[in-house]
Amino acid sequence: MKKYMGNKLAIFLFVVPALVVFLIFDFIPIIQVFAYSFTDWNGLTIPNFTGLKNYLELFGDRVFYTSNRNQLIFAVIITVYQMFFATVFAITISDKKMKGRKFLRVAYFIPVILSVTVVCQLWGAILSGEGLLNKLFEAFGSDFRQNWLGDRYKAIYVIAFVNAWQWMGYQFALIVAGIKSIPSDYYEAARIDGCSNVKAHMKITIPLLAETYKFCLIISLTGGIKAFTEMNILTGGGPNKSTFTLTYMMYNAAFKKSNYGYGLAAASIMVIECMLIMLVINFIFREKDQKKEEERSRRKRSA
Repeated sequence: MKKYMGNKLAIFLFVVPALVVFLIFDFIPIIQVFAYSFTDWNGLTIPNFTGLKNYLELFGDRVFYTSNRNQLIFAVIITVYQMFFATVFAITISDKKMKGRKFLRVAYFIPVILSVTVVCQLWGAILSGEGLLNKLFEAFGSDFRQNWLGDRYKAIYVIAFVNAWQWMGYQFALIVAGIKSIPSDYYEAARIDGCSNVKAHMKITIPLLAETYKFCLIISLTGGIKAFTEMNILTGGGPNKSTFTLTYMMYNAAFKKSNYGYGLAAASIMVIECMLIMLVINFIFREKDQKKEEERSRRKRSA
């Protein structure tokens, strides 16, 4: 391995295939998105350069601000829900004395392997005006009724819950893998020192899962910003555009109105927001790592 790692030609040959794939399928399309966002284009004819017209229209559109608010709400809800429950469930089944660990591990992950369409149709039936949830209220003698997906103020929260419920298992699997990588000696030493299970997990498990949490945060927050499928299936962006996101704005402008320039302007803003989120998360975790290194160096000096 050392022989190959010191060979620049070998490194070049290993890196080039991945770099070519990245350039063709990621970098070049992103550049094209930004380029076409400055044009008036219907997707077929030659693009007509219009400068900042699309962006000025976008920033003057109320739906743009509704979409950004919905993305923020969506991203925060799924991140808090998924990371909290994924952590609790992962720590719970990490106890080897617990019965049914294998069944629970599979049960938590099953929603992830289901089709998004199937999940949305299932929850759509449950949450509709005549759905199972309202029938349960009726069975318990309550007069409360709610068309959860038809309320413009509640719909985005309900859709976020559906997404969080389905994809929590993915975060759960990542955190379980992270916990398995932590040496058991740390927990044994904590028990000898008199730490309870809760305190041991707070002092050992969660801090050592920092890199796992970093990846989970990036996945959930950027996934929330790019949300589209659930809105499209459950509400179609309604009621009255109240569940629009920038992705849905792009889809609506480009594929329904054939205004690709305007749609790609919305897509460009979305790409910038995702990049900013990644930079902020990396900066926060880098700062924490630097503080830990400084603390370690201080301890070594004092020792």
